[in-house]
Amino acid sequence: MRAYVVDVFAETAFRGNPAGVVLLAGAADEGWMQSVAGELNQTATAFVDVSGAEDAPKPLRWFSPTTELALCGHGTLASAHVLGGDQSFETRSGTLTCSAGPDGSVRTELPADPSRPEVPSEELLAGLPGVTVRSTWRGRHDVLVEAGSADEVRSLRPDLAMLARVSARGVVVTAPGDNGRSDVVSRFFAPNAGIPEDPVTGSAHCTLASWWCPRLGVGEFLAEQASERGGMLRVRLDGDQVSLAGHAVTIFSGRLHTSPHT
Repeated sequence: MRAYVVDVFAETAFRGNPAGVVLLAGAADEGWMQSVAGELNQTATAFVDVSGAEDAPKPLRWFSPTTELALCGHGTLASAHVLGGDQSFETRSGTLTCSAGPDGSVRTELPADPSRPEVPSEELLAGLPGVTVRSTWRGRHDVLVEAGSADEVRSLRPDLAMLARVSARGVVVTAPGDNGRSDVVSRFFAPNAGIPEDPVTGSAHCTLASWWCPRLGVGEFLAEQASERGGMLRVRLDGDQVSLAGHAVTIFSGRLHTSPHT
């Protein structure tokens, strides 16, 4: 079976967020998929069952090196990039659709994630030294932290051991953009999911879109995830859906010499 590594939310190689993509010829053993994800050691590996009818939604699951993920934006975009054209996928988060843009970008629709305010925990505050925590919010999967400035987001050196004690998939730290290239800047830390810092996190922008669009007074914004690799996303909020668009670059393709049923 074919396997790929794709850099997502990037126009050139070695930027954005790399994802593994494995094309399956049927259902696969869950333990095997977790082992493959650990072997590829990307922040996410997507497993797509392409054995069905071409026009039917394709079953899609995502795994980090240590656990299965409920939602993964960059893994979805990587899968659509590998398969080409418009695609739809059946996932734990419902049916997700992707479309190819005329400029080579890929767009996907994900469920919006409105958040609610909450009091920051001691572990959260201790895990974000140097950050002025202006407010804290709880989304479906993650905790969102409004920082005092983009510079605080960029210079943050988190205490990952403390963040691992926060009861959430991950922690999103965000502020308004500061360099004229983006409207919003963020970083994402998920030590509980085996990801100390995710380079670019599509699913986190479901929370960011629901939080930022009303505050910016816009329906769409340009987002920068300020990790070491960095990445850019075009984010649009449309009711209960969030549209994410970005480019992707295939870095590697090959063949897995192991059975998905062992």
